[in-house]
Amino acid sequence: MIAFVQLLIKYALFKPFNVDITLNWFGFLLLILSTLCIAAAGNIINDIQDVDTDIVNRPEKVLIGKKVTEKTAYNLFIILNVIGVGLGFYLSNLVGRSGFFAIFVIISALLYIYATYLKQTLLIGNIVISVLVAMSVLIVGLFELLPVVNTQNQATQLTFFKILFDYALFAFIINLVREVAKDIEDIDGDYKAGMNTLPIAIGRERATKVLFALTLLPLFGVVYYMLTYLYKQQIAVGYFLLFLVAPLLYITIKSFSAKTKKDVRHISTILKIVMFLGMLSLLLYVFILKK
Repeated sequence: MIAFVQLLIKYALFKPFNVDITLNWFGFLLLILSTLCIAAAGNIINDIQDVDTDIVNRPEKVLIGKKVTEKTAYNLFIILNVIGVGLGFYLSNLVGRSGFFAIFVIISALLYIYATYLKQTLLIGNIVISVLVAMSVLIVGLFELLPVVNTQNQATQLTFFKILFDYALFAFIINLVREVAKDIEDIDGDYKAGMNTLPIAIGRERATKVLFALTLLPLFGVVYYMLTYLYKQQIAVGYFLLFLVAPLLYITIKSFSAKTKKDVRHISTILKIVMFLGMLSLLLYVFILKK
């Protein structure tokens, strides 16, 4: 999904409007590869640290110690991080912004800290991982738009970066809601592992009420965005109503009455679909921003 969204940003949002961009197709491919390597490394270290909880929560999906040895997993974690951060160093110098290299180092470090420590803390881990998901969207704007900003194109570049920021904010909120849903679903394994997630701290029932309240954020946010920016575009309004507002409303209703793990898992799955459909709406900007 990360690769798909980044491709959409470049070829469905930037290219059709001849926005000034920095990277050619090869440079952009390296940016995608760098992002994917760091994200994959984050997934690996997360799986290594989550063996005890996953044995309880989802034993059929445990890979470490069964299909992959812990040593092999650690080696893959290091290799992917070296590739991802190394490509980030190359790209940062390629676009003339050597300071951007710090972004890759910080993201890599935060994914490790999240898996080894922050995931066990109340809400902080949820917020951090959601910020990192949003960064996978924003990083395209940082590397494509910022290095070529000048007095002539400043307004245009800012407009498209604002659009990108709105989508990054959407990704952040949806992922945050999904993280809380997953914590409720995984409460048994997390409790056994000594974690202090939201449902463990305040109880499953109260956490479900918090989940309900959080589901209102993306619902109201999407409605606001639609009424503020898209109300004149019938195609966009129709898409947002059918594929974003309707499923978000459904999620809100389901979260209000969620009782079982199956209910929460269903909500988490629908949220993932909504994330994908939200990003897919980037294809509509050819109509939304038409002259």
